[in-house]
Amino acid sequence: MSSALYETLIGELCAAVGLPDAEHVLETRSIEVEGFDVRIDYFDSDTEAVYVTFQYGAVSAGRALTVFRLMLEANLLIYAQDQAQLGMDTDTGCVVLIVRAPFADDLDGETLADMLSHYADHGRYWQQNIIESSDEQFEGIAAGEFIWLRA
Repeated sequence: MSSALYETLIGELCAAVGLPDAEHVLETRSIEVEGFDVRIDYFDSDTEAVYVTFQYGAVSAGRALTVFRLMLEANLLIYAQDQAQLGMDTDTGCVVLIVRAPFADDLDGETLADMLSHYADHGRYWQQNIIESSDEQFEGIAAGEFIWLRA
């Protein structure tokens, strides 16, 4: 595969979501998706895929260890099947989701746009229920008590 596929994919993505300036997205390799900063990268060392990195938000220092445990559980139970991983950016303290999206016959701009929207939903969950939640809600999730979800 070549960077031409990456450029074509970004052009299709921009057309699918109505962004008029695909060149700007190619230059910056970034886009905003439903309020999240997202990088869409292509690397010569892995010409078979694009990499999508979502910034979900910063974790307060008192919650970092518990959030690491929750990220590990999510990586094992949810994201492993999607070639995705949650982690923490050591420079910013932000939760990040990195998705490896292989070039395939079905990866086009529409499919990528759907994937970005799907992971934006995950980001909202992490923001609302883990990163920005009240202490009571956070302790409930950390303890596995999901009663607060019904409220």
